[in-house]
Amino acid sequence: MHVFLTGGTGLTGPAVVSELIGSGHRVTGLARTDAAAARLERLGAAAMRGSLDDLDTLRAGAEKADGVIHMAFGIPGAGDSAELARQDVSAIRVLGEPLVDSGRPLIVTSGTMALAAGRISSEQDAESADAIGALRQAGEQACLDLASRGVRSIIIRPAPSIHGPGDHGFVPMLIAAARRTGLSAYVGDGANRWPAVHRLDLADLYRLALEKAPTGSRLHGVGEAAVTLKSIAEKIAERLGIPAVSVDASAAAAHFGNDFMALVFGTDAPASSDHTQQLLGWRPNHWTLSEDLENGDYFTTN
Repeated sequence: MHVFLTGGTGLTGPAVVSELIGSGHRVTGLARTDAAAARLERLGAAAMRGSLDDLDTLRAGAEKADGVIHMAFGIPGAGDSAELARQDVSAIRVLGEPLVDSGRPLIVTSGTMALAAGRISSEQDAESADAIGALRQAGEQACLDLASRGVRSIIIRPAPSIHGPGDHGFVPMLIAAARRTGLSAYVGDGANRWPAVHRLDLADLYRLALEKAPTGSRLHGVGEAAVTLKSIAEKIAERLGIPAVSVDASAAAAHFGNDFMALVFGTDAPASSDHTQQLLGWRPNHWTLSEDLENGDYFTTN
């Protein structure tokens, strides 16, 4: 299958590109820069220069493909949330248009953090209307709307902690804050829970979804359903030789760097992937987050 992919040089994209190519698929990736294009080519993919705002380029990439995987998204907290959501919806609609009435797959990336907090979420749950959920609501709906038009529309919601070598996501942000302040912090009692997934397991899920997920599927990229933030902070403290401490919600922004990060690190958002695993036969089998913090490169590269 020839796959057109956005976000192929992001945190998870290179693993997805490698997984697809290693399984016999051909990949063309959207590249904003020469450096991104060169990285895609080193992975064995072709590069198409452009950005998410280059709608003609997105359309051309989708027209030539047997399937589309949309992973690119702006940086939450670094810009206007409404504009990020608008850009995402525009890209999804343009990517989906050439696939109408073809049965070809369109995989759109969302996130389990978009779901209601305070309980273990399942694949059947819709996005919440809070600040995090609102970023992804419209994009998920735009994808699902295409299912009625003959597109094999699929949503993948990865866990907020996508861990593995070279991680530059949320866990390195916690490590950086701990190094900067000399304290490894969690908010309140630290009982709030996150799902986590190893990057290579998540890449395997994208491939399986491309190959066999049915139309309208919501899939959860979750290897562990509920890792407490206190346990993450304590592991970081152990590795750095510093105290693990509680910070009040009112002081979290100062510790973690901004209001958005304080919100993220204080959110209780566990999620299950039971349905996803049963539907696709997906079996996460790489290191857990704790094992990765103990044995991986988090404290040598961050």
